[in-house]
Amino acid sequence: MKRLKEFMKSPKTTMIAFGLAIALLLFSSIGGTRAALTYFSETYASRVQMSNIGVTLLEKSDKDEKAREVSKRDYSDSSNGTWSENTGKLLEGMLGDGEELKPGKKYNEELSVQNTGDIDQYVRVSIYKYWVEGNKEDGEEAEKIRNLDPGLIELNLVNTSDQGGEWLVDGDASTKERTVLYYSRLLPAGSTTTPFTDTLKINNIIASKVTQEVTEKDGYKTIKTTYDYDGVQFCIEANVDAVQDHNAEDAIWSAWGRRVTVNDGILSLN
Repeated sequence: MKRLKEFMKSPKTTMIAFGLAIALLLFSSIGGTRAALTYFSETYASRVQMSNIGVTLLEKSDKDEKAREVSKRDYSDSSNGTWSENTGKLLEGMLGDGEELKPGKKYNEELSVQNTGDIDQYVRVSIYKYWVEGNKEDGEEAEKIRNLDPGLIELNLVNTSDQGGEWLVDGDASTKERTVLYYSRLLPAGSTTTPFTDTLKINNIIASKVTQEVTEKDGYKTIKTTYDYDGVQFCIEANVDAVQDHNAEDAIWSAWGRRVTVNDGILSLN
Protein backbone atom coordinates (compact mmCIF):
# COMPACT_ATOMS: atom_id res chain seq x y z
CA MET A 1 0.00 0.00 0.00
CA LYS A 2 2.88 2.36 0.79
CA ARG A 3 4.43 1.74 -2.61
CA LEU A 4 1.06 2.32 -4.27
CA LYS A 5 0.65 5.68 -2.49
CA GLU A 6 4.18 6.69 -3.49
CA PHE A 7 3.42 5.70 -7.08
CA MET A 8 0.20 7.71 -7.14
CA LYS A 9 2.13 10.75 -6.00
CA SER A 10 4.92 10.31 -8.53
CA PRO A 11 5.25 12.36 -11.76
CA LYS A 12 4.47 9.25 -13.75
CA THR A 13 0.88 9.50 -12.62
CA THR A 14 0.29 12.45 -14.92
CA MET A 15 0.98 10.15 -17.86
CA ILE A 16 -1.46 7.40 -16.89
CA ALA A 17 -4.96 7.24 -18.29
CA PHE A 18 -7.91 6.03 -16.29
CA GLY A 19 -9.60 2.93 -17.53
CA LEU A 20 -13.20 2.75 -18.60
CA ALA A 21 -15.44 -0.22 -19.12
CA ILE A 22 -18.34 -1.24 -21.29
CA ALA A 23 -20.43 -4.21 -20.22
CA LEU A 24 -23.16 -6.04 -22.03
CA LEU A 25 -25.53 -8.56 -20.55
CA LEU A 26 -27.43 -10.78 -22.94
CA PHE A 27 -30.34 -12.91 -21.79
CA SER A 28 -31.78 -15.51 -24.10
CA SER A 29 -34.13 -18.40 -23.43
CA ILE A 30 -33.60 -21.53 -25.47
CA GLY A 31 -36.98 -21.22 -27.22
CA GLY A 32 -36.43 -17.64 -28.36
CA THR A 33 -34.11 -14.73 -27.92
CA ARG A 34 -34.17 -11.23 -26.58
CA ALA A 35 -31.26 -9.01 -25.75
CA ALA A 36 -30.59 -6.18 -23.37
CA LEU A 37 -27.50 -4.10 -22.85
CA THR A 38 -26.25 -3.13 -19.42
CA TYR A 39 -23.56 -0.51 -19.36
CA PHE A 40 -21.32 0.68 -16.57
CA SER A 41 -18.03 2.42 -16.04
CA GLU A 42 -15.23 2.00 -13.53
CA THR A 43 -12.91 5.00 -13.30
CA TYR A 44 -9.26 4.69 -12.47
CA ALA A 45 -8.63 8.04 -10.77
CA SER A 46 -5.38 9.90 -11.39
CA ARG A 47 -4.10 13.28 -12.46
CA VAL A 48 -4.30 12.88 -16.19
CA GLN A 49 -3.58 15.48 -18.83
CA MET A 50 -5.70 14.68 -21.85
CA SER A 51 -8.53 16.04 -23.92
CA ASN A 52 -10.56 13.00 -24.90
CA ILE A 53 -10.52 9.27 -24.14
CA GLY A 54 -13.25 6.90 -25.24
CA VAL A 55 -14.04 3.34 -26.19
CA THR A 56 -16.91 1.74 -28.12
CA LEU A 57 -18.12 -1.84 -28.44
CA LEU A 58 -19.03 -2.79 -32.01
CA GLU A 59 -21.16 -5.69 -33.27
CA LYS A 60 -21.78 -7.16 -36.72
CA SER A 61 -24.51 -9.77 -37.17
CA ASP A 62 -26.00 -11.47 -40.23
CA LYS A 63 -28.24 -8.52 -41.08
CA ASP A 64 -25.54 -5.86 -40.68
CA GLU A 65 -23.58 -4.69 -43.69
CA LYS A 66 -20.93 -3.27 -41.38
CA ALA A 67 -20.20 -3.27 -37.66
CA ARG A 68 -22.60 -1.12 -35.66
CA GLU A 69 -22.19 0.66 -32.36
CA VAL A 70 -23.65 -1.25 -29.43
CA SER A 71 -22.48 0.97 -26.59
CA LYS A 72 -19.89 3.63 -25.95
CA ARG A 73 -18.52 5.89 -23.25
CA ASP A 74 -16.38 8.94 -24.08
CA TYR A 75 -14.81 11.61 -21.91
CA SER A 76 -13.99 15.07 -23.21
CA ASP A 77 -12.52 18.16 -21.55
CA SER A 78 -14.53 20.27 -23.97
CA SER A 79 -17.74 19.01 -22.36
CA ASN A 80 -16.73 20.27 -18.90
CA GLY A 81 -15.42 16.91 -17.84
CA THR A 82 -18.64 14.98 -18.47
CA TRP A 83 -19.09 11.57 -20.04
CA SER A 84 -20.88 11.01 -23.34
CA GLU A 85 -22.76 7.73 -23.17
CA ASN A 86 -24.89 5.70 -25.52
CA THR A 87 -26.37 2.24 -25.01
CA GLY A 88 -28.21 -0.05 -27.38
CA LYS A 89 -29.44 -3.62 -27.81
CA LEU A 90 -27.35 -6.62 -28.74
CA LEU A 91 -28.32 -9.28 -31.32
CA GLU A 92 -31.00 -7.17 -32.99
CA GLY A 93 -29.94 -8.51 -36.38
CA MET A 94 -29.07 -12.09 -35.43
CA LEU A 95 -32.49 -13.65 -35.99
CA GLY A 96 -34.93 -13.16 -38.83
CA ASP A 97 -38.54 -12.10 -38.34
CA GLY A 98 -40.34 -14.82 -36.40
CA GLU A 99 -37.20 -16.96 -36.20
CA GLU A 100 -36.43 -18.78 -32.97
CA LEU A 101 -33.00 -19.52 -31.61
CA LYS A 102 -31.94 -23.04 -32.59
CA PRO A 103 -29.40 -24.98 -30.51
CA GLY A 104 -26.58 -26.25 -32.69
CA LYS A 105 -26.88 -23.46 -35.25
CA LYS A 106 -24.06 -20.94 -35.64
CA TYR A 107 -25.08 -17.29 -35.74
CA ASN A 108 -22.81 -14.52 -36.90
CA GLU A 109 -21.73 -12.52 -33.83
CA GLU A 110 -18.69 -10.40 -34.61
CA LEU A 111 -17.52 -8.20 -31.74
CA SER A 112 -14.72 -5.63 -31.86
CA VAL A 113 -13.58 -2.46 -30.08
CA GLN A 114 -13.13 1.05 -31.45
CA ASN A 115 -11.03 3.85 -29.98
CA THR A 116 -13.46 6.78 -30.08
CA GLY A 117 -11.13 9.20 -28.29
CA ASP A 118 -8.16 11.14 -29.60
CA ILE A 119 -5.55 9.36 -27.47
CA ASP A 120 -3.90 6.06 -28.44
CA GLN A 121 -4.93 3.15 -26.19
CA TYR A 122 -4.31 -0.40 -25.11
CA VAL A 123 -7.46 -2.49 -24.77
CA ARG A 124 -8.57 -5.38 -22.57
CA VAL A 125 -11.78 -7.42 -22.92
CA SER A 126 -13.25 -9.75 -20.27
CA ILE A 127 -15.98 -12.13 -21.47
CA TYR A 128 -18.28 -13.91 -19.02
CA LYS A 129 -20.65 -16.76 -19.94
CA TYR A 130 -23.19 -18.38 -17.61
CA TRP A 131 -26.78 -19.56 -17.25
CA VAL A 132 -29.58 -17.99 -15.24
CA GLU A 133 -32.97 -19.21 -14.13
CA GLY A 134 -36.37 -17.98 -15.26
CA ASN A 135 -37.44 -15.10 -17.47
CA LYS A 136 -36.10 -11.96 -15.87
CA GLU A 137 -37.29 -8.57 -16.99
CA ASP A 138 -34.80 -5.93 -18.09
CA GLY A 139 -33.09 -4.42 -15.10
CA GLU A 140 -33.83 -7.34 -12.77
CA GLU A 141 -30.96 -9.27 -11.30
CA ALA A 142 -30.97 -12.85 -12.55
CA GLU A 143 -29.94 -15.76 -10.36
CA LYS A 144 -26.93 -17.59 -11.73
CA ILE A 145 -27.20 -21.38 -12.05
CA ARG A 146 -23.78 -22.71 -11.07
CA ASN A 147 -24.32 -26.38 -11.93
CA LEU A 148 -24.97 -25.76 -15.65
CA ASP A 149 -22.05 -25.78 -18.06
CA PRO A 150 -21.02 -22.33 -19.41
CA GLY A 151 -18.91 -24.14 -22.01
CA LEU A 152 -22.11 -24.97 -23.91
CA ILE A 153 -22.45 -21.25 -24.69
CA GLU A 154 -20.02 -21.23 -27.59
CA LEU A 155 -18.92 -17.69 -28.38
CA ASN A 156 -16.13 -18.47 -30.79
CA LEU A 157 -12.88 -16.53 -30.38
CA VAL A 158 -10.96 -15.40 -33.46
CA ASN A 159 -7.74 -13.53 -34.26
CA THR A 160 -6.06 -14.86 -31.14
CA SER A 161 -2.27 -15.17 -30.95
CA ASP A 162 -2.33 -18.95 -31.44
CA GLN A 163 -4.17 -18.27 -34.71
CA GLY A 164 -1.58 -15.70 -35.76
CA GLY A 165 -3.76 -12.78 -34.67
CA GLU A 166 -3.51 -9.78 -32.35
CA TRP A 167 -5.61 -10.88 -29.36
CA LEU A 168 -3.77 -12.44 -26.40
CA VAL A 169 -5.72 -14.86 -24.19
CA ASP A 170 -4.67 -14.47 -20.56
CA GLY A 171 -4.65 -18.10 -19.45
CA ASP A 172 -3.80 -17.19 -15.85
CA ALA A 173 -6.95 -15.05 -15.52
CA SER A 174 -9.30 -17.19 -17.63
CA THR A 175 -11.68 -19.92 -16.47
CA LYS A 176 -14.48 -21.90 -18.08
CA GLU A 177 -16.84 -19.04 -17.30
CA ARG A 178 -14.47 -16.11 -17.90
CA THR A 179 -12.07 -15.32 -20.75
CA VAL A 180 -9.69 -12.35 -20.55
CA LEU A 181 -8.13 -10.98 -23.75
CA TYR A 182 -5.62 -8.20 -24.42
CA TYR A 183 -5.24 -6.49 -27.77
CA SER A 184 -1.50 -6.75 -28.33
CA ARG A 185 -1.23 -3.74 -30.63
CA LEU A 186 -1.54 -0.10 -29.74
CA LEU A 187 -4.98 1.07 -30.89
CA PRO A 188 -4.66 4.54 -32.47
CA ALA A 189 -7.36 7.15 -32.04
CA GLY A 190 -10.26 6.46 -34.39
CA SER A 191 -9.09 2.93 -35.17
CA THR A 192 -10.87 -0.38 -34.63
CA THR A 193 -9.47 -3.71 -33.47
CA THR A 194 -9.81 -6.90 -35.41
CA PRO A 195 -12.85 -8.88 -34.21
CA PHE A 196 -12.36 -11.07 -31.13
CA THR A 197 -15.44 -13.25 -31.82
CA ASP A 198 -17.16 -14.35 -35.02
CA THR A 199 -19.99 -16.76 -34.17
CA LEU A 200 -22.35 -17.67 -31.35
CA LYS A 201 -23.81 -21.14 -30.89
CA ILE A 202 -25.65 -22.97 -28.14
CA ASN A 203 -24.39 -26.55 -28.18
CA ASN A 204 -27.24 -28.89 -29.09
CA ILE A 205 -26.08 -31.36 -26.45
CA ILE A 206 -28.36 -29.44 -24.07
CA ALA A 207 -31.26 -31.47 -25.46
CA SER A 208 -29.75 -34.65 -23.99
CA LYS A 209 -28.89 -33.21 -20.58
CA VAL A 210 -31.56 -34.65 -18.28
CA THR A 211 -32.05 -35.54 -14.64
CA GLN A 212 -34.13 -38.58 -13.72
CA GLU A 213 -35.90 -39.08 -10.43
CA VAL A 214 -37.12 -42.60 -9.62
CA THR A 215 -39.83 -43.22 -7.03
CA GLU A 216 -41.49 -46.52 -6.07
CA LYS A 217 -44.96 -47.00 -4.61
CA ASP A 218 -47.07 -50.14 -4.29
CA GLY A 219 -44.57 -52.07 -6.37
CA TYR A 220 -44.66 -49.61 -9.26
CA LYS A 221 -41.75 -47.45 -10.30
CA THR A 222 -42.25 -43.92 -11.53
CA ILE A 223 -39.48 -42.19 -13.46
CA LYS A 224 -39.62 -38.42 -13.74
CA THR A 225 -37.36 -36.91 -16.39
CA THR A 226 -36.44 -33.24 -16.24
CA TYR A 227 -34.45 -31.43 -18.92
CA ASP A 228 -31.64 -29.58 -17.14
CA TYR A 229 -31.72 -26.62 -19.53
CA ASP A 230 -35.50 -26.28 -19.85
CA GLY A 231 -36.61 -22.69 -19.21
CA VAL A 232 -33.14 -21.30 -18.50
CA GLN A 233 -31.41 -18.37 -20.16
CA PHE A 234 -27.83 -17.97 -21.28
CA CYS A 235 -25.90 -14.83 -20.46
CA ILE A 236 -22.86 -13.18 -21.99
CA GLU A 237 -21.01 -10.20 -20.57
CA ALA A 238 -18.18 -8.41 -22.37
CA ASN A 239 -16.34 -5.79 -20.29
CA VAL A 240 -14.03 -3.50 -22.26
CA ASP A 241 -11.28 -1.42 -20.62
CA ALA A 242 -8.87 1.06 -22.23
CA VAL A 243 -5.59 2.57 -20.96
CA GLN A 244 -3.67 5.24 -22.84
CA ASP A 245 -0.22 4.45 -24.20
CA HIS A 246 1.93 6.76 -22.02
CA ASN A 247 3.84 4.65 -19.45
CA ALA A 248 1.58 1.78 -20.47
CA GLU A 249 3.35 -0.91 -18.42
CA ASP A 250 2.90 1.03 -15.16
CA ALA A 251 -0.63 2.11 -16.13
CA ILE A 252 -1.76 -1.44 -16.87
CA TRP A 253 -0.21 -2.78 -13.67
CA SER A 254 -1.86 -0.06 -11.58
CA ALA A 255 -5.27 -0.11 -13.31
CA TRP A 256 -5.61 -3.80 -14.13
CA GLY A 257 -3.15 -5.54 -11.79
CA ARG A 258 -1.39 -7.31 -14.68
CA ARG A 259 2.31 -7.29 -15.46
CA VAL A 260 2.96 -6.73 -19.16
CA THR A 261 5.86 -5.76 -21.38
CA VAL A 262 5.53 -3.22 -24.19
CA ASN A 263 8.20 -3.15 -26.92
CA ASP A 264 7.79 -0.94 -29.99
CA GLY A 265 4.09 -0.65 -29.28
CA ILE A 266 3.52 -4.42 -29.02
CA LEU A 267 2.13 -5.71 -25.72
CA SER A 268 3.03 -9.12 -24.31
CA LEU A 269 1.94 -10.81 -21.09
CA ASN A 270 4.57 -11.57 -18.44
